Amino acid sequence: MQLKHLKTLMNPQDGAARVTAMAWAPNNSKLAVCTVDRVVLLFDEQGEKRDKFATKPADSSLGKKCYQVTSLAFSPDSTKIAVGQTDNIVYIYRIGEKWGDKKVICNKIVLQSAVTCLVWPSQQASFICGLADGKVRLAGAKGSKSQTIYATDSHVVSLAVSPSGKGIISGHADGTIVRYFFEDEGAGLAGGPICRHPCPPYALAWGVSTIIAAGCDRRALVYGSNGKVVQQFDYSREESEKEFMCAACNPSGQSFVLGSFDRLRVYNWAPRQDMWEEVPPKEIPNLYTITALAWKKDGARLVAGSLCGAVELFDCCLRRVLYKNKFEMTYVGLSQVIVKNLSTGTRVVLKSHYGYEIERVQIMGKDRFLVAHTSDTLLLGDLA
Repeated sequence: MQLKHLKTLMNPQDGAARVTAMAWAPNNSKLAVCTVDRVVLLFDEQGEKRDKFATKPADSSLGKKCYQVTSLAFSPDSTKIAVGQTDNIVYIYRIGEKWGDKKVICNKIVLQSAVTCLVWPSQQASFICGLADGKVRLAGAKGSKSQTIYATDSHVVSLAVSPSGKGIISGHADGTIVRYFFEDEGAGLAGGPICRHPCPPYALAWGVSTIIAAGCDRRALVYGSNGKVVQQFDYSREESEKEFMCAACNPSGQSFVLGSFDRLRVYNWAPRQDMWEEVPPKEIPNLYTITALAWKKDGARLVAGSLCGAVELFDCCLRRVLYKNKFEMTYVGLSQVIVKNLSTGTRVVLKSHYGYEIERVQIMGKDRFLVAHTSDTLLLGDLA
């Protein structure tokens, strides 16, 4: 995976103005960004700012600055945003399908502790939030009730969703990593605590059959499905490296990125070696600490937010192929290809749900049909 800087969406401030949360909509049309000013900014897929709305405290009598937004997540239909806050509440905003639609609060879930992180798997009707008291709770877009799916004695510092969307993992302040499945993936994996990381895993990602965790010790450890360390990347002796603050996996789970100080470290899955390979890092001078990462759902874009309020947009691809000067094929992962018609601008995403590497893509039938070859399967697509 190669990262190419496309544009700056938000310029950095002179002082600390931390980007606290970012999220891409599942339909790829919107990007939501929130900074310390507690205003959610909405960008289109080209990175142009199109809309914004202010969040509100749980108790207005305490003032408008009594809380921080810690997390954002879009609903599976991309028409709602869940906003997690430190004042023990999650608001659900209906933002509509079109730019300029009125933003209204359609639900709120009052909790017993501050929300530290939040995810909304695209396969699920409910979202999951991690709390400062160590609980991980499940709630929906309708109704004000929530339920605890598991509880620990340690502050939740991170959440990550499996590539299939059928499970989550949570990282805790004592280093514990807990796995939970909404439904059986057929792999025979058990839920519950699976390992204990040496430090709080603020950077946590779930990739191809492995879990990646990193934090303030400047080491990234790769855990197998049984919780044992299978690989590690140690930067503790590099003076220029700082602590890892966040992580993001691409939708196929075959690439992940770690954010630290002025640097994005990129790793790709090598199926033939059955291991992760690091590519040269992306250096971004004067970006300072990277506090938030979000990967677009089609895998083609990555955004990084910094401590000083900058938001940078990157193009992501393994390679690009021009087909008969009519179509552009962007390999955003080993098992995912975006085919774009250069004359009409329409796009089709080809993805192997079995995770097989796409070896070749052909366009047939008067430039209407796509045929992609993997080692064991065929993928078919219609460009009409």
